[in-house]
Amino acid sequence: MNNPEKNVDWKRPVFPAIKNGLRCKCPSCGKGSAFNGYLEITPNCKVCGEVLEGHQADDFPPYLTIFIVGHIIVALMLVVERSTDWSTGVHLAIWIPLTIILSLVLLRPLKSAVVGLQWALRMHGFGSGDEFVAADNEDRLY
Repeated sequence: MNNPEKNVDWKRPVFPAIKNGLRCKCPSCGKGSAFNGYLEITPNCKVCGEVLEGHQADDFPPYLTIFIVGHIIVALMLVVERSTDWSTGVHLAIWIPLTIILSLVLLRPLKSAVVGLQWALRMHGFGSGDEFVAADNEDRLY
């Protein structure tokens, strides 16, 4: 197990890493881009050199996207349905494109936020995990 006093890079705060991820930035420095393309995470940050290729975001970002978009769209649909008398065609013309656009807009920042969370917790290739066991959880959040 690593000694936290000897390792300068030992603490990785969780909330700043997630916040940087939501801005699609490197979880470490918050300046470099986290992406090479639309959803391809860059292997290394071009600003600080942090290795990001060890992530395993897998299905969690799409799950979060579906969860958030579903709650927003269904709530809006119910409000509009109760307050208007639109035809089914009008509803389809509004809600299908809105669902697709909102999903495409949210997927990228949510994926980057998940990578930031994994980086901060040293999960899936970002560290051995031994450091987290010894960490004081309250200090890690901010």
